[in-house]
Amino acid sequence: MKIREIEPIVLTSKEKGSATWASTMIVVRVITENGMVGYGEAVPTLRIISVYNAIKQVSKAYIGKDVEEVEKNYHEWYKQDFYLARSFESATAVSAIDIASWDIIGKELGAPLYKLLGGKVRERIPVYANGWYQDCVTPEDFAEKAKEITKKGYKALKFDPFGPYYDWIDEKGLREAEERVKAVREAVGDNVDILIEHHGRFNANSAIMIAKRLEKYNPAFMEEPVHHEDIEGLRKYRNFTSLKIALGERLISEKETMFYIKEGLVNILQPDVTNIGGVTVARKAIVLAEANDVEIAFHNAFGSIQNSVSLQLSAITQNLYLLENFYDWFPQWKRDLVYNETPVESGHVKVPDRPGIGVSVNEKLIEELRADPVPLEVSEEPVWVVKGTWKSYGV
Repeated sequence: MKIREIEPIVLTSKEKGSATWASTMIVVRVITENGMVGYGEAVPTLRIISVYNAIKQVSKAYIGKDVEEVEKNYHEWYKQDFYLARSFESATAVSAIDIASWDIIGKELGAPLYKLLGGKVRERIPVYANGWYQDCVTPEDFAEKAKEITKKGYKALKFDPFGPYYDWIDEKGLREAEERVKAVREAVGDNVDILIEHHGRFNANSAIMIAKRLEKYNPAFMEEPVHHEDIEGLRKYRNFTSLKIALGERLISEKETMFYIKEGLVNILQPDVTNIGGVTVARKAIVLAEANDVEIAFHNAFGSIQNSVSLQLSAITQNLYLLENFYDWFPQWKRDLVYNETPVESGHVKVPDRPGIGVSVNEKLIEELRADPVPLEVSEEPVWVVKGTWKSYGV
């Protein structure tokens, strides 16, 4: 089936207040000449307009091509673009179109993606909670919320305890972070994994001080402890701590992925299907990780279409650690977009089995929430912060 039309669609909550990346999705609709429809998702962050326009450009290379030839189509764009391996906008655009193509292939063959990719190795996907610590500042805030989440059945919680610190951290910041982590550990006990999010914002010396301060609380992994491109800093960090390193959400090719694996810089790989190259490249990242005894925990922070595809990929991943989960902290409309077909129950999600990405997409809601692409406001609290935690307190 040849691709007839590709449409980027910005969805934004109609609630009062300025739009944020969390209240926005970029959906891609692909339609074939015989009328079959597939859906993908691209990454918004602060680049909504540039991503929207990138999808328009990448579409020129896909329209008229056979939708089933995902590998050929991906490499045709790789050849044409020249800067794909250096462009987030290009990478997330091609990823979204690739996801929608796989959605169509699954519908054409009457099978969910997991059946097309080797079959599932588990019926339910274990997930870890993220987004749960909104408005947490004091250790007591973190402890109270953590108890609530574990009562829902989650066995792993991820959080950023570092407040507004960027690049470096002082003794005050270390003490605040330790008190928050200690409070969570004491609140949830030793049988729940705690995962420490750094958001890739520290230099190596600060990250090492953090690791030494927090290792006594047995974190299951330290996510992006240094800036993503700081390879020497990551090597230095690796040499000074035995804590597991998680990273990968900013990877945009399998070759870049292989570099971090080959250099021994990652224990838990976190590829993001919406920017690594869609399903076509994500499945290669799974194989690279498995062959090198690296576990997978897909980055999964944006929307319900990404979440659905990540569940399909997690189902086929033998070396899965956990899947990230924001689903319980999505605005309601993001759950409604897939008719709430992927609820979390006791820290797990049943693998959805509708043809394609596994879920139905609410096209009526798409039309209701459709919006023009507009630039987001830049505030003191960066877009990647879980709301309300970009504060410190006196000690």
